[in-house]
Amino acid sequence: MEYKDYYKTLGVDRKATEADIKRAYRKLAMQYHPDRNPGDKKAEEKFKEINEAYQVLSDSDKRARYDQLGDSYTRWQQRGAPAGGFNWDEWVTSAQPGGGVQYEVGDLDDLFGGGFSEFFRRIFGGMPDIRATYSTRTRVNQPQYQNSRLPNQYSLLISLQEAYQGASRRIEIDGRRLEVKIPPGANTGTKVRIPSAISTGTEGEKSDLYLVIQVETDARFERKGDDLYTDANMDIYTAILGGELKVPTLTGNVVLTIPPGTQPGQTFRLAGKGMPKLKNPKVFGNLLVRAKLEIPRKLTPKQRQLFQELADLNK
Repeated sequence: MEYKDYYKTLGVDRKATEADIKRAYRKLAMQYHPDRNPGDKKAEEKFKEINEAYQVLSDSDKRARYDQLGDSYTRWQQRGAPAGGFNWDEWVTSAQPGGGVQYEVGDLDDLFGGGFSEFFRRIFGGMPDIRATYSTRTRVNQPQYQNSRLPNQYSLLISLQEAYQGASRRIEIDGRRLEVKIPPGANTGTKVRIPSAISTGTEGEKSDLYLVIQVETDARFERKGDDLYTDANMDIYTAILGGELKVPTLTGNVVLTIPPGTQPGQTFRLAGKGMPKLKNPKVFGNLLVRAKLEIPRKLTPKQRQLFQELADLNK
């Protein structure tokens, strides 16, 4: 099995902060997002690798385990990679037996643009976190509580697109198969309650199951409540003279009219193009588009002459 250097994938140092990792991920994910590279298989594979690396390095538990593995792997290489190969068995996880809850997460292509590598599955596949255990049928151990009346809670990761349109997950509990609906407008921290779903161990008593939603970071949008924010790259000519700019939304691209004299950082509001409200999904927040000016790095002699003439006119 090949060792994967997630730090190299994101282009960050091993001492990178959480903010550094998030910033690097957003930049790369935006660059290689399938919507920006339609039909480009290499970009699609790169997008999968970026998401896999971010899943590990953005999670403190996974990152700590990964760093320990990396140190061990480096020491093995420094010894000249002795015969017999690296001892992967020490690091491979496996789900513990027992428990009564199974999650069917579904088609991996619905999550982060594709499935995870063999390296990820074997190293992190048994960690008790739904984000780390994407298999067709994933068993998550039922925790033991001193107070049986405490609810069982499990983290469930969904994409921003799923949060926008709603989603569903199939769950098997004590031999019963249920389909749980995740409502449009769900945000990180939203709880989906399944009443009396899990046996507590006391005869006749059952406990509620809560799916605690986590909404994954989207490379194109920043979410604040029901509003979405995105950056629109425009050239200096469009900013000065005005024009039209194609802007992504969660329902497809729209054309935004740019007025002459648009300033860097200027924000345009697209009403109703944000997230649906959780308690009233027919009402939507706004999409705020921030103008991001692209200054040309190289000018032709003619362009330089014209800019110089403009500069002279302002003297």
